[in-house]
Amino acid sequence: MSRWGSLQKFVVSGAVCAVALALTTAPPAGADPDPAPGLTWAACGDGVDTSEVPTARCATVSVPVDWSDGANPQAAQAQLAVMRIPATGQKLGTIISNPGGPGVSAIDIMTRFGPKLAKTEIGRRFDLVAFDPRGVGLSTPEMRCETDAEVDEDRTDPQVDYSPAGVAHIEDVERERAQRCADRVGEPFLAGLSTENTARDMDAVRAALGEEQLNFFGYSYGTRLGTAYAEQFPDRVRAMMLDGVVDQFTDPLVGYVDQAAGFQQAFDAYAVDCASQPSCPLGTDPARAVDRFHQLVDPLVDKPARTADPRGLSHPDAITGVEEALYSSEDWPQLTDGLTALARGSDADDLLELADAYLERDEDGHYADGEDVFNGVHCADDVYPSDPAVWAENDRRVREVAPYSSFGEFTGYAPRPLCVFWPVRPASEPHPVTSPGPGKIVVVSTTGDPATPYQTGVDVAGQLGAPLITFVGNQHTVAFSGNRCIDAPLEAFFVDRVQPPADLHC
Repeated sequence: MSRWGSLQKFVVSGAVCAVALALTTAPPAGADPDPAPGLTWAACGDGVDTSEVPTARCATVSVPVDWSDGANPQAAQAQLAVMRIPATGQKLGTIISNPGGPGVSAIDIMTRFGPKLAKTEIGRRFDLVAFDPRGVGLSTPEMRCETDAEVDEDRTDPQVDYSPAGVAHIEDVERERAQRCADRVGEPFLAGLSTENTARDMDAVRAALGEEQLNFFGYSYGTRLGTAYAEQFPDRVRAMMLDGVVDQFTDPLVGYVDQAAGFQQAFDAYAVDCASQPSCPLGTDPARAVDRFHQLVDPLVDKPARTADPRGLSHPDAITGVEEALYSSEDWPQLTDGLTALARGSDADDLLELADAYLERDEDGHYADGEDVFNGVHCADDVYPSDPAVWAENDRRVREVAPYSSFGEFTGYAPRPLCVFWPVRPASEPHPVTSPGPGKIVVVSTTGDPATPYQTGVDVAGQLGAPLITFVGNQHTVAFSGNRCIDAPLEAFFVDRVQPPADLHC
């Protein structure tokens, strides 16, 4: 099952007072003075490409790994990397953004997204701030559970045998992965990865910036972070935009099925578009596209496809590559090229490149730690049932709503996922999101979003009593990507606190 998307297509109390005093870090060499308490800004290091945003500066904020032990000066700390692009005009405030994942570097995305946003009214009136959550990107300690070689090996295992023996094998693999995380990262750090803790971290960043209230852009998983923040600190929310909404406390099994249905919807839309071309590798009848797709990818279980890269294209990588392309219709041409290569028996590097992009593998074969963070956050957040029969029923439902991604027939058996074997248990239970008050949040939802289905945005907007902006399209997230029908009312909301028109469709 695909993780919730990451914005890759975008290029987008007294205790806190005490913590704010403890956030001061030693000024790095060449530091610039700044009026914000607790932070000293300096030129960003080699790991941050600021060539397109030369005014960007970086800093570090320390937060306790265990917030319940935050008053203890000897408590273990996590170091959060923070980047700021100053407002280009008369400053109104600061906007913190999170691009999703979980596990995506907000700083990395801001180096690409920020130059465009800086030219808008938002960039003129607000400092743009991104911070890498604990374990992510430039923040430390690193959340690294597997080596590059181990991830490469994982990608060769099809894990499609849902016989009792096949399921036992898959679960053994997941147990081993969970134990590696516990051994290499440590259970205290794993326990601190919850979204609830990240929301506390974000409030510490707000306090260190000297801001009384939070302005926030949340995309995909970032919407879960935003609603968690609003629940804990409702009086500190000034304005918040949630695009590509994740229901913060939904049952994870419901989330699996809903997301599977969303990707099937995106696959069907792609099949219709592809069928308009005589050379479509799925044929010219969209009704038969799923069958044709399985004819192309199912043989990879026994024999990976040839690629110029010596790894070849495994069945898991083929599915991952397809899902990467389904995040945005902009990637459909590359998906067509990849499937055409499978149909012709030629090198299938397009699909391998898409899978590498999804899994954040660079040209040197090194992986970012996003997938480890993704697993750690969801295992810390969500309650996963241990009953095998529950997961077998979930498999049946996923096969029903997403036949394109389902291999073979329903067997009545299914593997339980990694989080069932995770060494720490989540502290929260599912419950509805709560509003921080009227006029503080705007929700954006896309009708053809595969990763965070449109209806979730509708439902959460209703729970929050927030206005909903609907984008009619096939992609994951859309705000501030250049669509003025959406961007203009959002600018008015953040700058002037003007609510968007009711039931706005773009």
